[in-house]
Amino acid sequence: MPLTRDEDIKALLEGARTIAVVGASERPDRPSYRVMKTLQEHGYRVIPVNPQITGEHVHGEFIFRELSQLGDPIDIVDIFRRSDAAGEVVDQAIAIGAKAVWMQLGVVDEAAAARAEAAGLQVVMDRCPAIELPRLGVAAVAQGD
Repeated sequence: MPLTRDEDIKALLEGARTIAVVGASERPDRPSYRVMKTLQEHGYRVIPVNPQITGEHVHGEFIFRELSQLGDPIDIVDIFRRSDAAGEVVDQAIAIGAKAVWMQLGVVDEAAAARAEAAGLQVVMDRCPAIELPRLGVAAVAQGD
């Protein structure tokens, strides 16, 4: 069952340090661009993933082609993809040992959520961390603790 209780979502956000944003964009008019910036401003290390713009940079970070290229442990995989493409990203998140998957507003895939949970990942669905951070009063995270 995806996380729905405020205290559970807050605990996930407070415990995370590194977030991969799948579907990141270098275009300022895109929601993923703004969410990535908000996450960085909150102290998270944010790694963008987008096969269409691999090798570019957004907010100072190199854009990777796929999750399997990331060498660092990932706490949350934030999915900015259509619902019908979310399952593939969830499977990749499971394969790299991510701790959680976060499906953005409008992104719902119950079967993928069930696979993630069966693999031990926490799941948030149809929500935006840039909205939840201030709403839940999550303080900026400190790297290295």
